[in-house]
Amino acid sequence: MTPMTLTADAPTTSELATTTVVTALETIADDVVLLTLTPADGAELPAWTAGAHVDLLLGEDLVRQYSLCSSPAERGHYQVAVLRTPDSRGGSTAVHALTEGTRVEIRGPRNNFDLADSPRYVFVAGGIGITPILPMIEAAEAAGAEWELHYGGRTSESMAFRDLLAKHGDRVHLVPQDRAGLLDLDSVLGRPRPDTLVYCCGPEPLLAAVEERCASWPAGSLHLERFAAKEREDTGDDTAFDLVLERSGITVTVEPGVTAFEAMRAAGVGVLGSCLEGVCGTCEQTVLEGEVDHRDSVLDEDEQAANDCMMVCVSRACGARLVLDA
Repeated sequence: MTPMTLTADAPTTSELATTTVVTALETIADDVVLLTLTPADGAELPAWTAGAHVDLLLGEDLVRQYSLCSSPAERGHYQVAVLRTPDSRGGSTAVHALTEGTRVEIRGPRNNFDLADSPRYVFVAGGIGITPILPMIEAAEAAGAEWELHYGGRTSESMAFRDLLAKHGDRVHLVPQDRAGLLDLDSVLGRPRPDTLVYCCGPEPLLAAVEERCASWPAGSLHLERFAAKEREDTGDDTAFDLVLERSGITVTVEPGVTAFEAMRAAGVGVLGSCLEGVCGTCEQTVLEGEVDHRDSVLDEDEQAANDCMMVCVSRACGARLVLDA
């Protein structure tokens, strides 16, 4: 799924890498490989919930994040499905070059796309965005919830997990663009449905279209995971602000053109980063005081309004001072 670039830092205990071995590689659609990663020491892997992703450490300065698409009940291995993209920055190319028996370090899992409880779900996926949706379907099934999936792709051959999804019958709607056009989002999402949550993952045009259709739905109905940072309007020149790091006992000045993440690292404060674009949520910090100028693509409007956390790789202070629990 989403490729991210990691900035190394002294890891916390929860961020220590786990050594895994590639025990299976299977081509499951055009340019899509399903990778099975088994712990080298035979131990159980950390528990996870639907929507989670892991970091794959693919080489020096080459770390990417991909959504887990296996079953959370299976603790003996993880699976990720990776699309080889023509504009790859190296991640998907490196994954597709792996062979069985190769050792791969991983970090995580982490979850910024968690499945909330609901009696009904509408899942919308575009292309490789199907990956986090698969364990969500399993979770919805286990909870006895009603659900439906609308899954679009360029062609049938490019759409991963078609055979796996076929067992769900008419709850799954596969829409290959070359034969059926685009997903009919007006009929799927045109009218708000009571007690229903919408989960969508895919390319930005799909996400924008889904956001538009869900504008009239109750607040909190729509949950998205992005491949890249959402476009935002230019708010003008950045201004300097003081960043108080409460636990570290230091204050740093974040100058214009410098991120809070960079200022923290320069001050010797350990903070883990990944995408550095406000997409992955790895750099999230707790806010103790001050108002945040949220510029991330992780938090929804309600979460941003709560003002209790921030993504320090992109977000800044609205005022002259911000206090973090760091």
